[in-house]
Amino acid sequence: MAQAYTPKQIINKKFNLLPFEGAWKEFVGCPARGFSAIIWGASSSGKSSLAMQWARYLTQFGKVAYNSLEEGISHTMQMNLKRNYMDSVEGKFLLIDNEPIAELLERMTKHKSPDFLIIDSVQYMQTDKEEYKKLKRLMKEKNKGLILISQANGKEPKGELADFARYDVDLKIRVEGYKAFPTGRMNGGGSPFVIYPQKAAEYWGEVKQDDNE
Repeated sequence: MAQAYTPKQIINKKFNLLPFEGAWKEFVGCPARGFSAIIWGASSSGKSSLAMQWARYLTQFGKVAYNSLEEGISHTMQMNLKRNYMDSVEGKFLLIDNEPIAELLERMTKHKSPDFLIIDSVQYMQTDKEEYKKLKRLMKEKNKGLILISQANGKEPKGELADFARYDVDLKIRVEGYKAFPTGRMNGGGSPFVIYPQKAAEYWGEVKQDDNE
């Protein structure tokens, strides 16, 4: 039987929140360390760049692992790393090359495993809901953050697993035209996050032609 709590016990409970500041706090507030999120968007909309920028920011609070299922170790991944100056967080960021879910679960159970895990993308996980829930439960129990990246079908996450995860996670982030739009169970936040100002301005018609010359 599950443990039951009184309202006072819950109200007085202390949670370990991430002290986000600036644009990140405006974007997603100050989530608990064991937060979960899904980022989805069309190809070339900026979702992988957002994930890498977030990974870099999260290295201030612990070690970050990025499981590159879709791109693997590729030139496009190399360029993403360079664009976001990931060499400056050497030792705090780990790029994993296409690790299957079973091995990923084993990795995250180990002592001193990464504090945050990013999976890119859901469509390449080759798993089912039960195994996904096992991973999410493990991350929550160990008070570690989980970020999923998903392809999109129109303005919705693509596929059954991504759609299931969208309703299961804390933070739901849709990316379009190099802007990220957050919703979900946030502790503050809620403002759009601009991934690349110039590209976002061009997409949303906020830049005159003369500004591009």
